[in-house]
Amino acid sequence: MNQQDNEEIVNPQVVPEEQKQQISEKEIFADDQRKLKFYEDLRTKVRKWTTSRAGHHGGKMAEYLFILPDLFILVCRLAVDSRVPVKKKLFIGAIITYLILPLDIIPDFIPIIGYLDDLVLVVLGLNQIFNELDKQILIDNWSGEGNVLDVLQTISAQAERFVDKNVLQKIKHWISRKS
Repeated sequence: MNQQDNEEIVNPQVVPEEQKQQISEKEIFADDQRKLKFYEDLRTKVRKWTTSRAGHHGGKMAEYLFILPDLFILVCRLAVDSRVPVKKKLFIGAIITYLILPLDIIPDFIPIIGYLDDLVLVVLGLNQIFNELDKQILIDNWSGEGNVLDVLQTISAQAERFVDKNVLQKIKHWISRKS
């Protein structure tokens, strides 16, 4: 038995280099123009609003919201990753559905604030998923800027400090029902 065989027995989540390359090259929306349009529209709406109206604090919140499309791509990639158990994929599917549907805790037509519940829900949902999965799966599927684990931790902490407690409670309740 060689060293590679030992690694696979000790850590069944080890991903061969070839598969890591395939994961990093995924273009989850290359073949679906509706999803690509959703991704681009979300970025454009947030950027326009913050450019025209937001002050310093609004600009900081918008920076976090610019991460939302990256998180959307992440959950889509996780939904098709073979290392994610089916039960978790169902939960991820519920998160994706929440993001796409117009029925939200905070309506999306409210500039910036309307997407805040989406951001917090994705982050808290991902935190719950990754308490039960190998963190490397998350890292392998992340294509946004920075360390994804740091991003999730920062947004979670900010949500606890700045999001209305009633809204936060509704988001946590939604997550507990779906997971």
